[in-house]
Amino acid sequence: MKLISWGFIGCGEVTEKKSGPAFNEVEGSHVEAVMSRSEEKARSYAERHHIRKWYTDAQKLIDDPDINAIYIATPPSSHATFAIMAMKAGKPVYVEKPLAASYEDCARINRISEETGVPCFVAYYRRYLPYFQKVREILSQNIIGNVTNVQIRFSVPPRDLDYASTENLPWRLQPDIAGGGYFYDLAPHQLDILQELFGVITRAHGYCANRAHLYKAEDTISACFLFANGLPGSASWCFVGHQSAKEDCIEIIGDKGSLSFSVFNYEPIRLVTSEGATDLVVPNPPYVQLPIIKAVIEDLQGFGACTCTSVSATPVNWVMDRILGKF
Repeated sequence: MKLISWGFIGCGEVTEKKSGPAFNEVEGSHVEAVMSRSEEKARSYAERHHIRKWYTDAQKLIDDPDINAIYIATPPSSHATFAIMAMKAGKPVYVEKPLAASYEDCARINRISEETGVPCFVAYYRRYLPYFQKVREILSQNIIGNVTNVQIRFSVPPRDLDYASTENLPWRLQPDIAGGGYFYDLAPHQLDILQELFGVITRAHGYCANRAHLYKAEDTISACFLFANGLPGSASWCFVGHQSAKEDCIEIIGDKGSLSFSVFNYEPIRLVTSEGATDLVVPNPPYVQLPIIKAVIEDLQGFGACTCTSVSATPVNWVMDRILGKF
């Protein structure tokens, strides 16, 4: 069995529980080194997770001969740079979502992956979770009939950090780092799930506003889109709503019923047909990225295939950039 020795570029919050521990859970895989520009963060993460090496220079980590795969867990603006550095060094990449801070950067990553023959995978881990596999199963059984419309409804109140001064705002609210506001951080998971279920979105339009004026990025978005198969959809995101309007829902409407589920809260999946309503509870693994990381590792080991590649992830950025009016 081929052994996969990982180097992490970035060791922030997402690597603590969602992803980091999972790399050591899969047979033939381990974390060899981590990198952060902060020596304190890199050293602390390595010590707490019993990792042998740590770096403050990404190039040195990529050049480490004991490392043969790279996990990029930095803000989106640096994804393309680090992914291209790794692929040019012949080392496969697993990148946090979204793939990059713009559709153009996604295209650059895909071009280098094709030129070098080095694969790039993306952390749209919800595709592999049992919760969303159940959604797919219900749709495949034609229980709600022919799907006629899909809707995303998402609303949350502002976070405490949203009231910070401009220079202290979280990176997710700095478009030059994140690609947009909270929309560019949260909507990718929702849009990826829909495109995984129904195919690529080929038309998308959006109307964006800043209603609360807490920061410069958009805080309220309405959008409509069309899948290649002719299925229409719509969406609304509000990141400054009242607590009473808090919602995390995707609703799929068919001619025999409807199916609704959450993306971030994993509320019971609700199936409604002429026979009544059913709520389905589907638990997920403790490390939510474990199923996709296992698929990536098995792909690199030569006896599996992970379908969540940079090519399959790129349409999400295209849709988001269209909704934000970037082109």
